[in-house]
Amino acid sequence: MKIIFLTSLAVSCKIFSQTTGNRSVAVTLPIVTLMDIEPAGAISLNYTAPTEAGNAVTVPAVNTTKWVNYTSAIASGGLTRRITASVNQVIPGVDIKILAAAASGSGGGTLGTPSAQITLTTTAQTIISGIGGAFTGNGTNNGHRLTISLTTNTYANLSARTNTPVVITYTITE
Repeated sequence: MKIIFLTSLAVSCKIFSQTTGNRSVAVTLPIVTLMDIEPAGAISLNYTAPTEAGNAVTVPAVNTTKWVNYTSAIASGGLTRRITASVNQVIPGVDIKILAAAASGSGGGTLGTPSAQITLTTTAQTIISGIGGAFTGNGTNNGHRLTISLTTNTYANLSARTNTPVVITYTITE
């Protein structure tokens, strides 16, 4: 009987004994810098001719259909990123203005901070800064909504034109 008890005690000790071990796990997180404007496609901003002599041309309504989406993973201790905007040409007498709103939607992380409204020129200017490790979500209603508008700066410089393409270039950089 004592032998059976000692044998069962020895077996139960082995059953409930614990061991530990360790394994290495390799983790890779690449540096990521992606940005796009959603939805794809051009917008049209058209002045309207007055119907009564002596009145000014009517400035087009602002456009708020475009969104900036981005994904960013920076190097450890690396610089934050920013998004700039510029145009390929300016139109005499007309200012093209842009304003990025605060980020909204399904993103997370260290999302960027929008700058105040700027008048676009051929020189890149910051519209969003302070982007760290972050993602905005994809598509419309995610990221930073853009408000693009036209204003007349010098009426004497206005001249008639039809479908003049102005390309806005957005760049994400450190």
